[in-house]
Amino acid sequence: MRAFERGPDVFWSVLTRQRTAELFWRSFWLALVVTVACIILGSVLAWITVRSDLPGRRWLGIAFTVPLAIPSYVLGFIWIAEFPQFAGFTGAVLVLTIASYPYVFLPVAAALAAADPAGEEVAQTLGKTRLGAVLSVTVRQVWPAATAGGLLVALYTLSDFGAVALMRYEAFTVAIYTSYRGSFDRTPAAILGLILALAAILLTIAERRARRGYAARIGSGTPRRAQPFTLGKARGAVFALSAAVITIGVLLPFAALGRWIYRAQQVSPQWDMVISAAWSTTRIAGVAALITTLVALPVGAYAARSRSVAARTAESVSYVGFALPGITVGLAIVFLGIRVLPQWYQQVPMLVLAYIVLFLPLAVGAIRSAVAAVPESLEDVSATLGERRWRTNLRVVLPLALPGAAAGGALVFLAVAKELPATLMLRPTSVDTLATRLWSHTDALAYGAAAPYAAALILVAALPALLLGNVMGWKSAAPQLQTEIEAQASNRPPAQRGTAVTEDVHQ
Repeated sequence: MRAFERGPDVFWSVLTRQRTAELFWRSFWLALVVTVACIILGSVLAWITVRSDLPGRRWLGIAFTVPLAIPSYVLGFIWIAEFPQFAGFTGAVLVLTIASYPYVFLPVAAALAAADPAGEEVAQTLGKTRLGAVLSVTVRQVWPAATAGGLLVALYTLSDFGAVALMRYEAFTVAIYTSYRGSFDRTPAAILGLILALAAILLTIAERRARRGYAARIGSGTPRRAQPFTLGKARGAVFALSAAVITIGVLLPFAALGRWIYRAQQVSPQWDMVISAAWSTTRIAGVAALITTLVALPVGAYAARSRSVAARTAESVSYVGFALPGITVGLAIVFLGIRVLPQWYQQVPMLVLAYIVLFLPLAVGAIRSAVAAVPESLEDVSATLGERRWRTNLRVVLPLALPGAAAGGALVFLAVAKELPATLMLRPTSVDTLATRLWSHTDALAYGAAAPYAAALILVAALPALLLGNVMGWKSAAPQLQTEIEAQASNRPPAQRGTAVTEDVHQ
């Protein structure tokens, strides 16, 4: 409505400006470079954590998820304050790569932990080396998870405002924010928002095509964990890479944060306000994560089990909001609240609705991958025993997909806790979150006063970060569960084996 309210002539004049083309290519190259970097880095770190014999890799896996808890605008300020020479494209790529690589690391690590090593073993019997078997077989097994994570990275990069603004790199989001703040005419900003929505649809289609050729495990053999890959002489290089990632993504931000906290002690921070903001953040993020996950369950399950046009369309539509800047979605929800739902305006339900629009794909992607990993043969056995479809979904599919759903909910919790523009616009007037208090202090250049809120935000995000780090352990338990079920069923008479399998799965 905003984009076309002044007629098609104005729409096409804005769309065909040279300035619009420049913004498009700047955003495109930023998203492309960050996505490729995150796919490579996240996949390598996942392989180190799950398949190598590096000591302490479980703790490394948890440490690699910590950047999810640090807002991109906090990372942007740290780098522009400590290393101003990185301003521009290079700094934006570095900051967004640090903030986004866990979106690839987590699903790839879960896929590696659940992957059956039988394919690698067969490849080695046919003359492949261990590394060659990994590149030719295992990479194909985890490629869908990597592309799904890469899609989230690309959409996150397109929608980010704080990091690119602080790094002084003008992208679509900065232009939209400038248009909203600098003029009463919202038409150009709305047109740029439509371009981002179209880019989200195209990226979703490209991601679906990229995961074609995925070969699932269809044999009847026994799944089991893969033997760790012996690093040998490469152990030093792998350790150096892991140390560099943790230093840049964890130690450096915490060191800068520690200096801020030291300065904050000189201004006597009001800890009661910090605790109040932390409680508001936890409460709102928890409610939003629960509701968003429940909304995503049917969409993710439908996309995993159906190849219809309706399923593909439903999944694609869910990703559109993730590509839009929070300020654009916030203003759209304000428009809805004023015109349609005035009783919800500046109330928690309206804020939660904005979070659902923004972060639904985080839960949809995790649930789709989790449901797709559940063997369809278990559902077939349940159906042959007379169970209805909805009971099979509740008793078989949902319990096995629960770790993936929990991971999706944890991702939504983290995203909600860090979200800023929509929260500033839609939160109740009496409610302050850690993100809004942090931004209000950093906007006034009071970095010492902002430090306690930044520290509290990281502490609030620590629990879901630990939950995400343990998803790999949950995922790796699924093959063992299926092995135990098959072993128990094989010890029963043939006539009872199908019933035994179903009963054990239900248990």
